[in-house]
Amino acid sequence: MPASGSSPRPRARSAPPAGPMILYGRNAVHEALRGPRAVSAVWATERAAREPWLRDAAVRTASSEEVERRCGSPDHQGICAEVAAYRYADAAELLAASDALIVALDEIQDPQNLGAICRTAECAGATGVVIPERRSAEVTPAVCKASAGAVEHLAIARVRNLADFLLAARDAGAWSYGADGDARTGYAQPDYRGKVVLVMGSEGRGLRPRVARSCDELIALPLRGRIGSLNVSAAAAALLYEITRHRDLAG
Repeated sequence: MPASGSSPRPRARSAPPAGPMILYGRNAVHEALRGPRAVSAVWATERAAREPWLRDAAVRTASSEEVERRCGSPDHQGICAEVAAYRYADAAELLAASDALIVALDEIQDPQNLGAICRTAECAGATGVVIPERRSAEVTPAVCKASAGAVEHLAIARVRNLADFLLAARDAGAWSYGADGDARTGYAQPDYRGKVVLVMGSEGRGLRPRVARSCDELIALPLRGRIGSLNVSAAAAALLYEITRHRDLAG
């Protein structure tokens, strides 16, 4: 297990973004209605309004053009909703869980990738996701849609410095595994029991040097084809399910 030290505690964003958010897409709106955020209004086309899960919602019928105007995207699938601002979790609270499984993302900037990773993390039963406050995608309507609404049920924390968070994770008894295509340790080799932080690098350049040095071990997925790397969301999915498989087998 990691050695104890005196690294700083992770700094969580103290306040949610100001103002409500307009979500769009059927899964995003559906999960918002099931989640903790207040939903103040729903607009749907006549066809979308016939969805059974909208039976108890106060839906305002609108044309497809009006829905697009309200949400600002043509990918609305006939529905959008005004919801309260997304409330970020506290990073230290995520680390407090005895069997925490946390996904830390090092400057992931594509909303589609952030959403896809959050969807996998929620489905895999992860404790939460940690992202930096700067140079990183945050929870936006596009991320909510890309996650199929998973962000409504997943704790996401923002920290000032990801490397400092990883040092705090070590102090909390967690072991951090950084995904690195050049690592000598195969993804199936580690013992993933206990508290685990899976660290994924940004699109293109991967883990920043200080973040990589703050990990306890670097791991790699095998690449047996001609393409030199996996998309970060695909790599995160493969690693998360290997971790959960190992933990299930270990009991």
